[in-house]
Amino acid sequence: MSGADLTQFLDYTLIAMLLAVGFAIVRLRNLFAVVMLTGVYSLLSAAWFVSLDAVDVAFTEAAVGAGISTVLMLGAMLLTAREAEAPGRGRHLAAMLVVTVAGMALFFAIPDMPVYGAADSPANSYVGASYLERTPNEIEIPNVVTAVLASYRGYDTFGEVVVIFTAALGVILLLGFNTGGARRREDEE
Repeated sequence: MSGADLTQFLDYTLIAMLLAVGFAIVRLRNLFAVVMLTGVYSLLSAAWFVSLDAVDVAFTEAAVGAGISTVLMLGAMLLTAREAEAPGRGRHLAAMLVVTVAGMALFFAIPDMPVYGAADSPANSYVGASYLERTPNEIEIPNVVTAVLASYRGYDTFGEVVVIFTAALGVILLLGFNTGGARRREDEE
């Protein structure tokens, strides 16, 4: 088995694991198990991104998807029931219709996608090639991805960090972590 075959086998294995975890998330009613499985889903996604040579996206998925999101969902879960109520029959049919239409649209778009790894694909030409050529001369950062994120897209990356911080702060304020414990103690006395 060659290296390309092993990579393809790994990709298919990760996709199968993502599907299995996704189906488990949908079927479970225990909210703690759902939160933990969404963290597992994010870590599997990060592993798949690494396999696809998108390490920067993998780091973001691991930090935000598995890290911050899991902590925020666990915090929110403290204020809710531990088991989810079963949805009505109509919601199942509506969800199935939406998923089926979206899936058919995705399969309809597959023939328009470039071949994975093709040198003439949009991801490997035009602007990407320009960054690969210019980065060593313009910026003294050896890794091109880091150079793009830290220099060319520095304001964008800073904006993303501000958005994540603001969302976390908003959730903390909504949940009332600072005053919730004091109120509960006063109510108990």
